[in-house]
Amino acid sequence: MTEEHQGTAVVAKRVDAGEADLVEFRDLARAAGYEVVAEVTQTRKEDPALCLGEGKADELAAVVAEAGAGAVLFDNRLGPYQTFNLGNRLPEGVALVDRFRLILEIFGQRAATKKAQLQVELAELRYELPRAEAKASLAKRDERPGFMGLGEYDESREQDIKRQIAEISDELEAIETTEAHRREQRRESGFDLVALAGYTNAGKSTLLRRLADELDIEENAELHPDLDATAESEDRLFTTLGTTTRRADMGRRDVLVTDTVGFVSDLPHWLVESFKSTLSEVYRADLVLLVVDVSDPVEGIREKLVTCHDTLYERNEAPIVTVLNKTDKVAADELRRKRDALSALAPNPIAVSALDGDGIAELRDRVDDELPPLERERLVLPMCDEAMSLVSWVHDNAHVNDVDYGEQVVVDFEARPSVISRARSKASEMAVEA
Repeated sequence: MTEEHQGTAVVAKRVDAGEADLVEFRDLARAAGYEVVAEVTQTRKEDPALCLGEGKADELAAVVAEAGAGAVLFDNRLGPYQTFNLGNRLPEGVALVDRFRLILEIFGQRAATKKAQLQVELAELRYELPRAEAKASLAKRDERPGFMGLGEYDESREQDIKRQIAEISDELEAIETTEAHRREQRRESGFDLVALAGYTNAGKSTLLRRLADELDIEENAELHPDLDATAESEDRLFTTLGTTTRRADMGRRDVLVTDTVGFVSDLPHWLVESFKSTLSEVYRADLVLLVVDVSDPVEGIREKLVTCHDTLYERNEAPIVTVLNKTDKVAADELRRKRDALSALAPNPIAVSALDGDGIAELRDRVDDELPPLERERLVLPMCDEAMSLVSWVHDNAHVNDVDYGEQVVVDFEARPSVISRARSKASEMAVEA
């Protein structure tokens, strides 16, 4: 295969019924760095040996040869035997990549943090495990190395994969424990935690930039080591693989908003499970903003909402607000029709344009309404240096309604229960010392 064709690909898909839709998969291919030069589709029941029918498999090989493509990208999950059989029909040197291997390629390219890299490695191992198990099973029965072209059988490989999965899972568990502690520190410091969820390319990163304050990272590095002064905002899939957290302007509240990895359709359980550490930022939030691209066809939005709900409602206890983003791309009457059509899945959504800023004020108000209610407190303190320090701390961690400096200091404020408890404790210590 010549260098100029290594990045070109033919995309293929088989569906049981209806017409094969390759729009999202083409986007995935581009996200992985491929140039799509042709596509081959088929509607029929799956062939156990080839996925496609035999004639269509030969047609695929001919299209690849004519296009001089360097890869075939399959928008299906291919078993190890199907991969081998199809690979034998393709021109020499052509890579064969199924849907989940392609997603793993993208994840691998985007994994910039240790946590993200571990999650990608875990997903790759879980992808490889059934293939190693298949080799082991057939080798034991056939006693011939490389049976059915699956490669030389190494009896230790299956156990090695299982060992690595266990080790990486333990390492990610330790990271999650650290992050859980950080979340509790944030809550104790008066922060509400809001997570952005939704499909990749729905505009979550753009929305984060719209909501967020500029923040001096150095001053917050100890409490918030994952805070980032800039959130990427690009029109491509999987820009956000790890998480980015920024402080947001929500009026009365101190809010930290976390942008999380985007969903993509038809992900197997093992792949979602590999990224549960990242998804824990969603599951453990005080509020989830489920962002969807309202410019998508309504049926596509409905399918995406169902997938997101299946993932989120399984473990999430926080309220979920649907945000219909990209209103700048749809007319007002189209937006009304889509809101009505989606009312069962998104009964009270907020429509915004993260790009233009339309609807952002209403979104901030909705966030304030949906977050756990603030409690009101009034502290009476002696006039002293310690009282001034406490008032300064309350300003940093709560919404102060009024401070009266007379013979005593009276501070009236609203805050999360944990902040009020700490303020009372500090005031009690001051009273004892006085």
